[in-house]
Amino acid sequence: MYRSAVAARLLRDTAAAQKGSGWLSSLNHSRRFAHSLPFATVDAEELSGARPAEVQNLVQGKWGGSSRWNTIVDPLNGEPFIRVAEVDEKGIKPFVESLSNCPKHGLHNPFKLPERYLLYGNISSKAGHMLSLPKVSDFFARLIQRVSPKSYQQALGEVQVTQKFLENFSGDQVRFLARSFGVPGNHLGQLSTGFRWPYGPVAIITPFNFPLEIPVLQLMGALYMGNKPLLKVDSKVSIVMEQMMRLLHYCGLPEEDVDFVNSDGKTMNKILMEANPRMTLFTGSSRIAEKLAVDLNGRVKLEDAGFDWKILGPDVGEADYVAWVCDQDAYACSGQKCSAQSILFMHENWAATPLLSKLKELAERRKLEDLTVGPVLTVTTEAMLDHVNKLLKIPGAKLLFGGKPLENHSIPSIYGAVKPTAVYVPLDEILKHGNYELVTKEIFGPFQVVTEYKKSQLSMVLEALERMHAHLTAAVVSNDPLFLQARLLIIRVLKPSWILQEVIGQSVNGTTYAGLRARTTGAPQNHWFGPAGDPRGAGIGTPEAIKLVWSCHREIIYDIGPVPQQWEIPPST
Repeated sequence: MYRSAVAARLLRDTAAAQKGSGWLSSLNHSRRFAHSLPFATVDAEELSGARPAEVQNLVQGKWGGSSRWNTIVDPLNGEPFIRVAEVDEKGIKPFVESLSNCPKHGLHNPFKLPERYLLYGNISSKAGHMLSLPKVSDFFARLIQRVSPKSYQQALGEVQVTQKFLENFSGDQVRFLARSFGVPGNHLGQLSTGFRWPYGPVAIITPFNFPLEIPVLQLMGALYMGNKPLLKVDSKVSIVMEQMMRLLHYCGLPEEDVDFVNSDGKTMNKILMEANPRMTLFTGSSRIAEKLAVDLNGRVKLEDAGFDWKILGPDVGEADYVAWVCDQDAYACSGQKCSAQSILFMHENWAATPLLSKLKELAERRKLEDLTVGPVLTVTTEAMLDHVNKLLKIPGAKLLFGGKPLENHSIPSIYGAVKPTAVYVPLDEILKHGNYELVTKEIFGPFQVVTEYKKSQLSMVLEALERMHAHLTAAVVSNDPLFLQARLLIIRVLKPSWILQEVIGQSVNGTTYAGLRARTTGAPQNHWFGPAGDPRGAGIGTPEAIKLVWSCHREIIYDIGPVPQQWEIPPST
């Protein structure tokens, strides 16, 4: 029923827009294009220096501008094409008040306004259906491409993951997140019950590389559990989430439930210090994550940087497929994924195959025209090439491919533009003091380190993994258990693969893929994605992640009696 109703409303409002309906008269609606979607205030196809867009703030249920506007340049040609209303330190008071007015027990909980669990199940149903409409999914995919250039398929994939997530938490699934449990007490009338409890006022800070998926999944998780979030997305891409907020309002999200702020880092820090949210979710660089952990007295959940590794085991097979996955993991979205393959440990058996030549061929077919390679928004060309040159000074290191700037483009110099690059560094050199820190420096761009190992050197590989500081994603590409099973059926006790057992048993990464089809990137909405090994680590996408990040445990012990007959006051103890 709701799907047909939403579709009918979409058609009705679009038709009204084409006729110049009266709702176009307000400031927010006046920016809407006659041929656009009813919630949209921009046209992704026409967004340009000639047709710039504006991004507003939302606080206490009202959209508004600011006295300060930050101009965002087009990452493909340098034209000013978006004006973002950024709040400065003088304008933070409404945001601080809004968060401060939310009680610690949240907007809802199992004992307070439980009907809001149903409300958010309904909102998710409608929003998920909206994103399933081709016109809507294409709008967001194109808008993502304009501000965080990546191939259409990568951008659309982000929309599809978001859509599936919203579908997953439709209907009764939101209240199932708050499922309680009971334990019998010591006597009649006593029962202890555990509940998932909201934090109340919370904050969410998300990066540029997934401008829709990360903020939506974390925002909705916070709302499902009863929190009042303040959301800040990197200003370079915040237009995407501004439009999504408008879609969520169209689907029934109460406008007062979420505040949306654009600001620089210093101003956002001041908001956090004055509003004192009960919990802050941060996705981004390790440096800022550690600062926030100190500033906010540990009341944080972090999904920070990832220097992500992949190990190719001794069993060689499906070389074309393995090479393609390696290319996708290292260079899709121009390597601007926190899960991107940063280092490839290649067993000597793979070194004897055409794998490296296949990787080179796949990397070289990427081109700016279809955005399979494109601007790097946080690392300049000079910085990336300087890193390459430093690595090449290590004894035995060599450039496998890339290592040059992109050609024939108009990408502004504040961004990076390099060809997909791989540098080989010998394993023994990687482990040397002074080299290790350089080799494992995360370059948030189309770059990876490649090395080779023998079976006798697996301990050296494990040492390299143990010394890493970030433990987000990893891949162990080996089907050794299948190999053994096919040939050792006569053996009663099947020995596990030495590579899988050794590596998985002696590593930490929170999202680890194992098997021939193992990857480091492309996490969908149907499994946990997040780091391990850190009590502050945040997950995303699953019921377990939502409950871990956006709620805490509360135990209520009912003890209603009766008091035993003829009970008397006992001696003091």
